[in-house]
Amino acid sequence: MAYLAPIHRPSSIRHALKLNLLDAEDECLVLAKANRVEIWKLSEEGLVMVHSKAIHGRVSMLEKIRPFGATTDHLFIGTARFQYFTVVWNPDTRQLDTVHSFVDVAEKYIQDSQSRDRCLIDPTGKVLAMELYQGILNLVKVVKPRKGNTSYLDTPEQVRITELKVKASAFLYTESKRPKLAILYDAGKKYPDLRLVTYRVLDDKSQYSSFDPIKDRENELAGLDVGASHLIPVSKGEIEQKRYIVRNATAAKAQLGGVVVVGETMMTYMDEESKAVVEHTLNEANIWVAWEKYNDLNYLLADRYARLYLLTINVDGAVVTGMDIKLIGKTTKATVLVHMGQGLLFIASHEGDSQVVRLNIESEEPSIQIIQTMANVAPILDFTVMDMGGRDGEAQVNEYSSGQARLVTGSGGWSEGSLRSVRSGVGLEAVGILADMEDVRGVFALRSNDPRVDDTLVISLSVETRVFLFDSQGEIEEVDSFRGFQLDAQTLLAINLPNDLMLQVTTNRAILSSSQGVHARWTPPGQYPIITGASANDKYLLLSANGIVLATLSLDLGPKKELLFKAIAKHDLEDDQVACVYVPKGIANVGVVGFWKSGTISILDLTTLTILHSEDLRRAEDKASIPRNIALTQILPEETSGPTLFVAMEDGTVLTFNVDKEDFSLSGRKSIVLGSQQAQLEVLPRKNGLFNVFATCEHPSLIYGSEGRIVYSAVTAEDAVHVCSFDSKAYPNSIVVATAENITLSQIDTERRTHVSTLPMGETVRRIAYSTNERAFGIGCMRLDVEDGQEIVKSTFRLVEEIMFGEIGQPFALDVSRGELIECIIRTELPTAYGDNLPAERFLVGTSYLEDDEPVPSPTPKQKGRILVFGIDDERSPYLVMSYELKGACRCLAMMDDKIVAALVKTVVVYRYEETTARSATFSKLATYRTSTNPISMDVTGDIIAVGDMMKSLSLVQFIPGKDGLPDKLEEVARHMQALWSTAVVNIEPDTYLESDHHGNLVVLHRNREGITIEDRKRLEVTSTLNLGEMTNKIVPLNIAAAPNAIVIPQAFIATTEGSIYLFATIANASQSLLMNLQTRMSVIVRTLGDIEFNRYRSFKIPTEEHEEPFRFVDGELIERFLDVDEEVQEEICRGLGPSVEDVRNLVEELKRLH
Repeated sequence: MAYLAPIHRPSSIRHALKLNLLDAEDECLVLAKANRVEIWKLSEEGLVMVHSKAIHGRVSMLEKIRPFGATTDHLFIGTARFQYFTVVWNPDTRQLDTVHSFVDVAEKYIQDSQSRDRCLIDPTGKVLAMELYQGILNLVKVVKPRKGNTSYLDTPEQVRITELKVKASAFLYTESKRPKLAILYDAGKKYPDLRLVTYRVLDDKSQYSSFDPIKDRENELAGLDVGASHLIPVSKGEIEQKRYIVRNATAAKAQLGGVVVVGETMMTYMDEESKAVVEHTLNEANIWVAWEKYNDLNYLLADRYARLYLLTINVDGAVVTGMDIKLIGKTTKATVLVHMGQGLLFIASHEGDSQVVRLNIESEEPSIQIIQTMANVAPILDFTVMDMGGRDGEAQVNEYSSGQARLVTGSGGWSEGSLRSVRSGVGLEAVGILADMEDVRGVFALRSNDPRVDDTLVISLSVETRVFLFDSQGEIEEVDSFRGFQLDAQTLLAINLPNDLMLQVTTNRAILSSSQGVHARWTPPGQYPIITGASANDKYLLLSANGIVLATLSLDLGPKKELLFKAIAKHDLEDDQVACVYVPKGIANVGVVGFWKSGTISILDLTTLTILHSEDLRRAEDKASIPRNIALTQILPEETSGPTLFVAMEDGTVLTFNVDKEDFSLSGRKSIVLGSQQAQLEVLPRKNGLFNVFATCEHPSLIYGSEGRIVYSAVTAEDAVHVCSFDSKAYPNSIVVATAENITLSQIDTERRTHVSTLPMGETVRRIAYSTNERAFGIGCMRLDVEDGQEIVKSTFRLVEEIMFGEIGQPFALDVSRGELIECIIRTELPTAYGDNLPAERFLVGTSYLEDDEPVPSPTPKQKGRILVFGIDDERSPYLVMSYELKGACRCLAMMDDKIVAALVKTVVVYRYEETTARSATFSKLATYRTSTNPISMDVTGDIIAVGDMMKSLSLVQFIPGKDGLPDKLEEVARHMQALWSTAVVNIEPDTYLESDHHGNLVVLHRNREGITIEDRKRLEVTSTLNLGEMTNKIVPLNIAAAPNAIVIPQAFIATTEGSIYLFATIANASQSLLMNLQTRMSVIVRTLGDIEFNRYRSFKIPTEEHEEPFRFVDGELIERFLDVDEEVQEEICRGLGPSVEDVRNLVEELKRLH
């Protein structure tokens, strides 16, 4: 039984609409992201989300309706499964309420429309038209509600039209009460023949027109641009001018109130009444993707290449004299444009980040200013899992919720392509900016008045120290002097001590002071005058002078209550230098020191500076990493674990050790990579007596304990260089964050979320593979250039480093002349037959050629693709070891022991690879298997190859080595008998496979080796099905050891074209019945917008078959909604379920912690 939970919700925006939904005066923006509807409002900072709601369906259309007598707009929503409803904002409950809902229950026998589903409403708001099928219009009248009835939508009716290949449609502006519809369609059978026709939707009796092309068609315009794609209705504007209808069309003038046909090479304006036409030829051909009205005479156009244009209609009075089009600027690639007013434009995007921009079109040189950017991970073309731990040989666990697994995605398309890092973490919410400062070396919180709250902030700079005082109201004052502190030097340490004492350590002295003034000072010996490191607890101060001398100073009171601020132990280093020191707060008489030369850490007795335990941190002789920062604290509860030692190494690795409280020995060494340079570790207190560790680096992390494990959560503080806890009256439970530019007060979110960081690439990242040894990603990129009016696709293979995605070495360009594309990339170790015969690290790249088919077939088959083998040279650039030509495109690559498995067009081939030198190798074909159509995805487990076919679902093929002189062979051992358009497949358990298809279904298939008949053993059984509603592009298996009492066992990550990332898991036997019953209860009790049934929403669906409900599959998104409903609803859900409300709440919270 299967379980699915969202890690990252869909971010692609395919539909956007501006309307008066929340208020009669202020307009808002409604966005549709897969199965979610979001409401945004404009503020001084940009767009702010005010409401979000999930529905049981993927949104396919949005439109606004203003019912008779209503003061606000109603929102019309349609889903991909032909379910439609309207909602209205309820100001009392501040929720959306469903008003109307209906479902198309007709038998599906008509072909879908060639374009995406469209919904139009005429300018008067009387008729709603939907385009769902070829040759069919679904029309709905908006009527005046009768007394006692709130219904304002008439019964939908289907009307047949003869225009089958509809490219675009639009309601025109008309002064009559009969709405007029313009349709752009292709009338050609062999060659394109674009035509524009218009119809009256209603006749004189307000009945629907029959759309007869002979008697009902009012206008027809032929000979349009073959690349025409959009219709722009033009209003009559505010100019009052009497129109004269001239029978002689050649003498008539085109006036406002017509329609613009947007073409690739020509803009055509037609006056619908006079039939006059005005044409404008473009200077260069273009492909248009979206348009939006700016005002009556200006319209915004977005093209395929992420450029924004202004189309202006030139008029003389009400007469259209011509059209102009000019470039405004570069933006994200648009899916939908929405003019928000006041020169603001919202650009919704599927292939890039959505944007809010400010337009300046009044000047001679139009310009664009980006105001706000909304991150979008879609479409995820490929992704890989980088385990940030496991660098010292320990097992890699790919555990996402711990923050140790980092998902790196190839997202976006063409100029919007990027690499995205997706990681579990917590957010920082800025409370305010304290000051603008540069070169901050440290921040320290002190308690000078009330011992219970922080009220003083010490900020250390390179040549001075600044002190800020906070009062109970949050007012801040900087002071010139403070308790005898030395403010003309850099502060290394500032802490509170018992008895109203404070300790400051600068680069040249240590000072003990109180409210009465300075009590004692200590300076290092004359020949070592510089203090390079300091750490202290309530009793001892551990110092390093010039990195050569270690000294312990006593901070205790003597027998006569006098201060014993003096060195009690001193040690001169002979062959090494001190890199860092740390004194823990909760462990008496112990300090930790890291050393430069030896790369070791030592736990010392502070009273004598004798070594209690020492650990060599270097695992290889040639590794010269140095410990640079240390933290020793209680992360996990004392009853279950001892203290944990964290060591930040110079190369960005953080090591962790378990510390024995008796003999201080170290065990359980683990490592995790947080950056390319050392992290700064700061211990932050928790309310339960435990501590967190904040690591500032390229990937800032909050390290804390949860459920007996250490969790690394990403933090949204990429610019942070130093932090400290700050718990004041005005700003409780806050932290101070110092960046390269300023000091801010922030608060940490209590709930973990998914955090995404972006590296724009400017080209499509189509494939990605990760090498742990090289600490780099191999990526296959595609760039689209327009040269001399032609689109040229260029592909490259390149390396980027694992932390900041900086490019390494020189990229390898593929054959541009043959249109070579990268289809797949894997990282592997291949056998060699030279040198020491050790396996060599290699990247395998499969490609295809995009050459046009020859009019006359060649007698010799042409090569259609290649397998490229890349090595990495000393300069970390990829170099070509071998190029192997293929007769078909190489769609997938995998390894079977030391053999290469390649999925070509219609064939799966197993090759033997032998590398004879560092730059030459040979391929030998061992066995082949003929697929049904085209292999799209492949997964190898042992000697079994799982082949996902483009049309014929999944087949299992076994590699059988030849015996007695017979050749090796590939033999099909099992098959899924249903026709599915497969997109990805992966092995999740022995003999169990997860498959996704083109229609958004997830199917779990099981091979029954113990079947009674041969047919049973060869037939893959369906054990679970669910419709995700989004097409899956990639599935990556996980390797996580399940806990003995685990509810579900994570098995794979799933990424979709809509930007969603899901965690797929199997349900433990003991929890299956409870979770299925809980899902059933919630699907009945918890209602969503439109009152759409959960079972129908998640049921398996393909064009030839549709199930009634999901089969043995639990939707984690629905289950987790249990925590969001009222307690009364929770009690109703649990009634008769068995466990109590508290038990179910704890179970759901545990499931939610998985991601």
